Amino acid sequence: MLLLLGLCLGLSLCVGSQEEAQSWGHSSEQDGLRVPRQVRLLQRLKTKPLMTEFSVKSTIISRYAFTTVSCRMLNRASEDQDIEFQMQIPAAAFITNFTMLIGDKVYQGEITEREKKSGDRVKEKRNKTTEENGEKGTEIFRASAVIPSKDKAAFFLSYEELLQRRLGKYEHSISVRPQQLSGRLSVDVNILESAGIASLEVLPLHNSRQRGSGRGEDDSGPPPSTVINQNETFANIIFKPTVVQQARIAQNGILGDFIIRYDVNREQSIGDIQVLNGYFVHYFAPKDLPPLPKNVVFVLDSSASMVGTKLRQTKDALFTILHDLRPQDRFSIIGFSNRIKVWKDHLISVTPDSIRDGKVYIHHMSPTGGTDINGALQRAIRLLNKYVAHSGIGDRSVSLIVFLTDGKPTVGETHTLKILNNTREAARGQVCIFTIGIGNDVDFRLLEKLSLENCGLTRRVHEEEDAGSQLIGFYDEIRTPLLSDIRIDYPPSSVVQATKTLFPNYFNGSEIIIAGKLVDRKLDHLHVEVTASNSKKFIILKTDVPVRPQKAGKDVTGSPRPGGDGEGDTNHIERLWSYLTTKELLSSWLQSDDEPEKERLRQRAQALAVSYRFLTPFTSMKLRGPVPRMDGLEEAHGMSAAMGPEPVVQSVRGAGTQPGPLLKKPYQPRIKISKTSVDGDPHFVVDFPLSRLTVCFNIDGQPGDILRLVSDHRDSGVTVNGELIGAPAPPNGHKKQRTYLRTITILINKPERSYLEITPSRVILDGGDRLVLPCNQSVVVGSWGLEVSVSANANVTVTIQGSIAFVILIHLYKKPAPFQRHHLGFYIANSEGLSSNCHGLLGQFLNQDARLTEDPAGPSQNLTHPLLLQVGEGPEAVLTVKGHQVPVVWKQRKIYNGEEQIDCWFARNNAAKLIDGEYKDYLASHPFDTGMTLGRGMSREL
Repeated sequence: MLLLLGLCLGLSLCVGSQEEAQSWGHSSEQDGLRVPRQVRLLQRLKTKPLMTEFSVKSTIISRYAFTTVSCRMLNRASEDQDIEFQMQIPAAAFITNFTMLIGDKVYQGEITEREKKSGDRVKEKRNKTTEENGEKGTEIFRASAVIPSKDKAAFFLSYEELLQRRLGKYEHSISVRPQQLSGRLSVDVNILESAGIASLEVLPLHNSRQRGSGRGEDDSGPPPSTVINQNETFANIIFKPTVVQQARIAQNGILGDFIIRYDVNREQSIGDIQVLNGYFVHYFAPKDLPPLPKNVVFVLDSSASMVGTKLRQTKDALFTILHDLRPQDRFSIIGFSNRIKVWKDHLISVTPDSIRDGKVYIHHMSPTGGTDINGALQRAIRLLNKYVAHSGIGDRSVSLIVFLTDGKPTVGETHTLKILNNTREAARGQVCIFTIGIGNDVDFRLLEKLSLENCGLTRRVHEEEDAGSQLIGFYDEIRTPLLSDIRIDYPPSSVVQATKTLFPNYFNGSEIIIAGKLVDRKLDHLHVEVTASNSKKFIILKTDVPVRPQKAGKDVTGSPRPGGDGEGDTNHIERLWSYLTTKELLSSWLQSDDEPEKERLRQRAQALAVSYRFLTPFTSMKLRGPVPRMDGLEEAHGMSAAMGPEPVVQSVRGAGTQPGPLLKKPYQPRIKISKTSVDGDPHFVVDFPLSRLTVCFNIDGQPGDILRLVSDHRDSGVTVNGELIGAPAPPNGHKKQRTYLRTITILINKPERSYLEITPSRVILDGGDRLVLPCNQSVVVGSWGLEVSVSANANVTVTIQGSIAFVILIHLYKKPAPFQRHHLGFYIANSEGLSSNCHGLLGQFLNQDARLTEDPAGPSQNLTHPLLLQVGEGPEAVLTVKGHQVPVVWKQRKIYNGEEQIDCWFARNNAAKLIDGEYKDYLASHPFDTGMTLGRGMSREL
């Protein structure tokens, strides 16, 4: 049986007997009109299809990403039911496979040619879907099917994309929108970069469209449960929240994007060339070049529809951008509605006076009238052409238009094709147009083509988003042009079918990527010539680049691929070449107005897309089936997909470490950190939850001092000591030196004797068998009621008998200043198991409370007071702790690696009146000293 999957509403798929894929919950609403609301709610809860699993596995090899989404659903109803699977995918990605399992029947996707007559119609629908249904830069894939009662269904979707470098980072975004709590939810990403991973970060869950549904309690770092394993060339990121953690993020299911940003090492100025089985890719991203002068005209829509927040945010953003212009730049400003309002009739040099005058002009813009897009563009291009013609520095500068509008052309020339032709003829390839469309009424396809045809980029800002920050972010991508008129050449005798080799501009933080075929697969060196203009001169780079052959790993996508190179393994560089070539053919087809040329481009793009299984406007997907389900089918469609080369994975995960009596298990998320801590220079923080007071103090020790932090050896059998390391004070500081915690030692005497020594680089656990754990790898070990969890280069969590937990933060510097040292922070996460006799610099406060005996008129307890923050300190008060009367002052401190600010009452003079005894009473004789001279009858003992 052959089922045709039509592109309903863009990328939606109609499966089986369905007329069209319905929206989520649409049929329920129709049925609900006939029953009371309470009954309808119970029916939905009982019969709503249950998502038992939602998993995404992605492998990125040399910036090229293979992603497979797996979704399993159960029909709990007593009758057959419609079930819809939907997934947001990046707009730049190509879908390569889709498979459904309905009960014991399998429907396999197949990419075929689409009839010529429907090409234009599909293209329009894809754009409509992107604008109306998807997030910014995404499209929505939908597939619906009828699932028999009490039966299961599984959906497997695969797509590929080439990551683009922006602002010095590659960004890989995965949509996590199961729309309900899922028993098994996971995102597993592997990154393999032979050049080396220079930086890597996982952002908080982000959702630009629906506020409050994509962030958890802690939105300052990776989402809860995220684990990162990393070495020089490989990284594995796993996000696997439990149902409870999902509910904390969003009660009705996560609705956000899991975003990874990273960059790679770069050594050669002419770029990095990689070769695999006759295909090559060339990454060119030079740095440390002087910026080119910019000639830039800001064209701002001031029509009546821009009234209110949109125009205010845009003005604020332009104020910031004007201050960012360099002295060698030239600029002007145009406001347009039904009239074209030009600030100056020529480009102005950047001076404090001109920036001030430009801001005043922008400030006085008022929204009125219609939208003359054609007239505004023509005026801006004339300004730039006039300046370049008279200045004679055309080869040494870059001419840009930053064009912002929220509407469609309503005044002057309103025909889209004429506006495009007029703009192209006026610009003549010498002016690059960067467009921003705000809101739902903008003609985004017009803006897209304006940028595409005039060497620019385009961005869209949705109504509810901050237009100002989007404009600043967009400008940041183009603020620093480093090269213009770039041409990259390879010998025709060595390279064939290369992708685009001419580029109008190169902006700092971006990257030029070229791929092609090698005539000789055994080539050792590839001759490369780069010619371009920069701010100083016309430059030419020539060199013979040694090519680095790579071995193809196993099929990272887990699905069959065409064997274009004659070998069974997947060639990711060949896939990258086919992706880039297809994208360029589609772009050329979109720009061309010559019918014979458009047909030739369509045929080439279609043939390539069918060969490499890309779903494009010229191809369609058919479902073949049903066929009987076979063992191992799930693995063949993504369940075991996206794993990097096995030896790399093993080395990252620490395979081969002797387990001894210790039990190794997957890393679990660290315990929530409390405020009671010592970190930094060192700064102590004590939290008194009963009175809702936080007290902080400093201890100015000497390098080599060993501080008794927690002393409960006699009762719970736990002692924590911290050794200080010294560093010079920062310039102009009031201190003579700084001190940090270099080593934390934890001694446990019950039920078995164990020793822990923690430094920024390693954890030594001696509990009968000695085990050394490097801090740059994530792992969990445990035995005898002791569990040690290492989160790579982030923290170490020590849990004792399930009732005591300490978290040690690892602070590392890439390029430490003279006054900085790699150091540790110590946080008490759970103190339930510590006795009432516990002592030490932190331990003595764990079973105590505090109160203010003099509550000054000013801030309420532990609440931020804006007036006080301006001077850094608030009024003084007297705090009563353990019978001590302690003068304190209101302050703000930073904890948790300096990322969270707390308000506290600060005790001065080394906490002399706050702690029992004096500083020297808290010095241990050696790191494993368990004695204590202070406290309730405690004596020194080993």
